[in-house]
Amino acid sequence: MDKTSIVLLTLITYKALLIVIGIWASKRVNSEEDYFLGGRQLGPVVAALSYSASSSSAWSLLGMSGAAYLLGLSSIWIIAGALAGVIFVWIFVAPRMLKYSHDHKVLTIADFLIHGVEDRWKKKIIQLSAFVILVSFSFYIAAQFQGAGNTFASTFDIPMTSSIIIGGLIIMIYTFLGGFWAVSVTDAVQGILMIVAAVALPVCALIDVGGVGELVKGLEQLNRPELLSLSGANVGLTAIGFAVGSIAIGFGPVGQPHLLVRFMALRDEKAMRQARILTIVWFVVVFLGMFMVGLTANVLIPDPVHGVEAVFFQLTDSVFSPVFAAIILAAVLSAIMSTADSQLLVGASSISYDLKIADRFKSHAVLVSRCSVAFLVILSIIIALYVPATIFERALFAWNALGAAFGPIVIMKLFGRRISGRGVFLAVLTGFSSAVFLFLQPNTPGDILERCIPFLLGMGVLLFDSRRTKKT
Repeated sequence: MDKTSIVLLTLITYKALLIVIGIWASKRVNSEEDYFLGGRQLGPVVAALSYSASSSSAWSLLGMSGAAYLLGLSSIWIIAGALAGVIFVWIFVAPRMLKYSHDHKVLTIADFLIHGVEDRWKKKIIQLSAFVILVSFSFYIAAQFQGAGNTFASTFDIPMTSSIIIGGLIIMIYTFLGGFWAVSVTDAVQGILMIVAAVALPVCALIDVGGVGELVKGLEQLNRPELLSLSGANVGLTAIGFAVGSIAIGFGPVGQPHLLVRFMALRDEKAMRQARILTIVWFVVVFLGMFMVGLTANVLIPDPVHGVEAVFFQLTDSVFSPVFAAIILAAVLSAIMSTADSQLLVGASSISYDLKIADRFKSHAVLVSRCSVAFLVILSIIIALYVPATIFERALFAWNALGAAFGPIVIMKLFGRRISGRGVFLAVLTGFSSAVFLFLQPNTPGDILERCIPFLLGMGVLLFDSRRTKKT
């Protein structure tokens, strides 16, 4: 068989597996708690791998390798931020969110936000948080569809529109059927595929280059000295701004609803501690692997055909045999496409559960949730097709916006600070609106303003409100 046939066969096999998982998981769904949190019985391996895959995928595989290709050594600051964020979240946030959600029976991020606040503010907070989630996740999911569509189009010579629609419909089917269990198990499968690719590709690429010494010589010969500088092309204050802005990516995980629900769904503290170790190891391996992919690609592929966000696939073709390259391509493409499922599920919970739409159809609550998934798929496909942006830009906008809107509240509430309903509402509004405003402005070094200011403004609102609430 030729490469296209191998890729197609692998994709069909993998997608059939996902749909089988969806059918299996559908038998475990008897309530909204089952559909959105898997009955709070998530084990450590599935929790770690599904958390890792749903928090990364398109932006870590294509975006991180592309960033390393463009920036060289200075992209290490992005890795530092991502690792700092995941370590902080799993050490300080995960155990507290697990206990809080089990003790107070919160099912969604909106449940968490309104718990303990005055009744008059609850509806406003729910409506605002649902709006923030739907807007952010629509762009986040569109980034996944775009990554898959680009690769489908170049591999099979299928029009971009058809590529994105096909991928979106497959994801919708298994998420529609099995809910949280389907999403978590398929994400775990994707996490395994991603870590295999993140080890095999950079190792083989480094062997092709001739080792670390030859890689450094090859980068020096490109006449791009910024590739071997920790500050890149930045100097002075702009270099500091670039480093701080890149590390500030670590603010994001604290406020990501699709990641926080993994902590809510864990069965106990023992599972959480085991999952913590697995997750941190996964992040170290995958991000350093993509870092090496970007660096070696500069030497092996000095002129990428389809842009820097496609160097991962071009390098795969360069270092592997046609059969193995086709299998890696198909497997990783499937993982990228399917990462959208976690965002779809949380977005659906905002529509059906938080906004109480399912309450109007009590005998069909799960069906309403499934229809909400379909709505989000259609909306994200439209954005992917008609709102131009790179995968990295879409994903980081959603990451920053969600982190700024919810992250400060998560930290304050889990660490015991009392916040009023007014404070929660204003913090969400301030963090999200400032993230949107700064996203629309010209870029700063490391996007330091976009990644730091919204989060800090939201935290400032809460600190002021917490002092005021304590006095009263």
